[in-house]
Amino acid sequence: MLENYFPILMFVLVGLAVGLGPLILGKLVSPHRPDSEKNSPYECGFEAFEDARMKFDVRYYLVAILFILFDLEIAFLFPWAVVIQEIGLFGFWAMMLFLFVLVVGFIYEWKKGALEWD
Repeated sequence: MLENYFPILMFVLVGLAVGLGPLILGKLVSPHRPDSEKNSPYECGFEAFEDARMKFDVRYYLVAILFILFDLEIAFLFPWAVVIQEIGLFGFWAMMLFLFVLVVGFIYEWKKGALEWD
């Protein structure tokens, strides 16, 4: 009975070794010589001149969400293209309806100015 769980145990042990091994090895081998320059905060090689908690324009998030939305469209297209022969005409028209809804949404966003960046 327990021999059925041996591969799972080995998987967990190898995963822990791969994950924790380099961390432990790095702590043991690397030199630890902190100084004021190494511990100082930096941004692109010079001191920060603005607060890191500044507000972003909401359009940045809108463009990011739109990118994810249309990127996921491609994730649905690849499996559909692979099995297009098996799903037949119904599958083809179902995907055309899906793409039509996405295109209508894209045109709506375009007309509303969601993709404009000033």
